[in-house]
Amino acid sequence: MQSQVDETIGQLIKEIETHQAPDGSFRFCFENSLMSDTNMMLLLKTLTGDDHLIQELGGRVASLQHPEGYWSLYPGDNGSLSATIEAYFALLYTGFWTKTEEAAQKAAHFILAQGGLGSAHSMTKIMLAIHGQYPWPNLMHLPVHFILFPASSPISFYDFSSYARVHMGPILLLTDSRFQLSDKDIPDMSRFIVRNLPKPENEQSRSLLSGIYQAASTIAGLPHLVHQQARQRLVTYMLQRIEGDGTLYSYVSSTFYMIYALLSAGYSKQHPLIQKAVSGLKTHRCRTDNGWHIQNSTSTVWDTALLTHALKDTSFPMQKRTKAEAYLLKSQHDKYGDWILTAKDASPGGWGFSDSNTIHPDVDDTTAALRALSPGTSSDLFKEPFNRGLNWVLAMQNEDGGWPAFERGKTNQLLTFVPMDGASHAAIDPSTADLTGRTLEFLSSEARLPFQHSAIQQAIRWLKKNQQTDGSWYGKWGISFLYGTWAAVTGLSAAGLNEKDSALKKAVSFIEQVQNKDGGWGESCLSDQEMQYVPLDSSTPSQTAWALDALLSVHQQKTPAIERGIQSLLRQLKTKNWTYRYPTGAGLPGNFYVYYHSYNYIWPLIVLKKYASL
Repeated sequence: MQSQVDETIGQLIKEIETHQAPDGSFRFCFENSLMSDTNMMLLLKTLTGDDHLIQELGGRVASLQHPEGYWSLYPGDNGSLSATIEAYFALLYTGFWTKTEEAAQKAAHFILAQGGLGSAHSMTKIMLAIHGQYPWPNLMHLPVHFILFPASSPISFYDFSSYARVHMGPILLLTDSRFQLSDKDIPDMSRFIVRNLPKPENEQSRSLLSGIYQAASTIAGLPHLVHQQARQRLVTYMLQRIEGDGTLYSYVSSTFYMIYALLSAGYSKQHPLIQKAVSGLKTHRCRTDNGWHIQNSTSTVWDTALLTHALKDTSFPMQKRTKAEAYLLKSQHDKYGDWILTAKDASPGGWGFSDSNTIHPDVDDTTAALRALSPGTSSDLFKEPFNRGLNWVLAMQNEDGGWPAFERGKTNQLLTFVPMDGASHAAIDPSTADLTGRTLEFLSSEARLPFQHSAIQQAIRWLKKNQQTDGSWYGKWGISFLYGTWAAVTGLSAAGLNEKDSALKKAVSFIEQVQNKDGGWGESCLSDQEMQYVPLDSSTPSQTAWALDALLSVHQQKTPAIERGIQSLLRQLKTKNWTYRYPTGAGLPGNFYVYYHSYNYIWPLIVLKKYASL
C-alpha cells in the first residue's frame, strides 16, 4: 500500500499545482448554499442590465432542482423550503421561468405543502419583504435605537458577533423603514402566505425585546432627532466597513442587505457605492460542475494558507512555494478592526478568509497562515510577521480558555433570544472546540509554546470541560462531531497528552466506533441540527482524513483502524462519486453548508504524508 500512498501524494501535488494563480495564491471554489446565487440574480435584475450573468446563474440554479420540485442544501435533505422559495422567486422575477412551466408548478406545490412563506427562514422572509412579498412587522422587532446603547448597557449592538452585526446593521435600517422595491416584474407570492396560527414568542425573547424598547425610550433627546441619529449611525457603521472591492466585510449576504439599506436611506441605484458593491460581488463568481456560482465569500487566503502548509517537505517546486508565501505575507492585516474593542492591547497581525478582506481577521485563518510561515522553515524574514500574528492570536483567547472565530468576549447569552432564525448560533462568538483545538495544535507544534504556558493550560482545561459524554467534541465550522473531535484530539496531542489520557482515550473510542464498513468516515449535515452525531453511512475524503489525522496523532503508529482508513481514502480519491462533493463545511445549521473544493486535496495530502512518514 505504501506505493499507492506515494503515488497518490504525487498526484495530489500535481493537481494542486494547476490551481496556483500568477500571484502565488491557490484558487478553489467555495461552493455554498444557493442563496448567494439567487440574491445576486435579484440584484442584477434590479440594478444592472447584465442579463448574460443572470442567465448563467439561473441556468445553474434551475439545473439543481430535484424532479420532485424542490431544492436541497445537501444530498439527502429531502428538500429545503427556504432554498426552494428563493430559487422559485429569483427564476420568476428574472424571467428565467414563467409560472406555467411544469418545473415552476412543481416548486409551487412543494412550497405550499411545506407550509408556505411563513415557515421559511428569517433571511428568506427578509428577501421577500424587500420585494414587497412578505410583511416587515413579522420579522425582527429590534428598534434602530439599539445602535445608540452604550457599551455599559446590559446588552448593546457591539455585544453581537461581528458576523451578526454586519448583517443586523442593514436589516435594522430596512425593517425600520419597511423598505419595499417597486417593480412590475416582481412576482406575486401572496398565494403562498398560508394563514396559520402564529407561533408564540418564547418568554426569553419577549423579555429581551421589552427590555430593549424600555431602554430605547430613555435615550435623551427629541424622538425624531434620536431616530434620525440612530439611522445615520447605522449607515456610518456600514460605510466604515466597506472593503476595497465595494463589498461589506467581503460577504455577499451582508452586501446584499447593505445595498437595499442604502436605497432605503436615500441613495440612488446609480450611486457609485452601490454600483461598486455589485461589481465587487461579480468577482465572487467561480465555475462548478453545474455552471457559474457566486461564492458568499472567496476562500483564497484560507486555501492558500492550508495548502502552503500541506505542501511542506514535498516535491512541490520551491519557487512556486515562495510565491505562495509572498502572497500570504501581503495578505496579513495592518489595520485595526472591531476586535480592538475587546482586545485593547492587541495590534493588527491577523489574516482574513478572503483576499479582499483587510479589516475582519479570524483566528482560524491566522493560525493557518502562521503554520505556512513558521520561522526557520524557509526564511528569517517571517519572524516579524509571525510574531505579530502570534501575539494577535494570543490576544483573542477568551476568558474561559477557548478561542472564538473573530472577536473575544462575544458571549452574552441574552442575544441568542433575538427573534430571528439562527440567532442561537450566529448572534454570539463563543469558544468552540474546532477553533480551540486547532489553535492549541498551532501554539504547540509551530509556535513551540511550552506545556506550562498559561494559554496552553487554559485551552486544555476548556477542551476537557467541553468534551461530550460519548468522547466527541462539536465543531462549529465543519461537519460536525468528526470535525470538532479531530481538532480537539490533534490539539491535545500536540500539547503533549498521550494515548493514556482519559479524554484522548474516549475520543479515540468514539472515532473508531463510528468508522464505516468501508473503512472511512462520513457524517451527515443533519448533525449540526440534531446536535448529535448523525452518520452519513458513506465516507467522504475530508472527514476520513480528519478521523485518520486524529488517530495518527494519538497512536503515532499503524493500527488496523488506520490501515482500513487509508485504504478507504485511496479508493475515495479515485472514485470521486457524490461523496466527493458532499459539503463538509458549515456556517449556519439547517441553512448554510459548504463544499470546499480544496478540502479533498488539503486534508488527504496532510494525512497521507503523516502515514508515509511512519
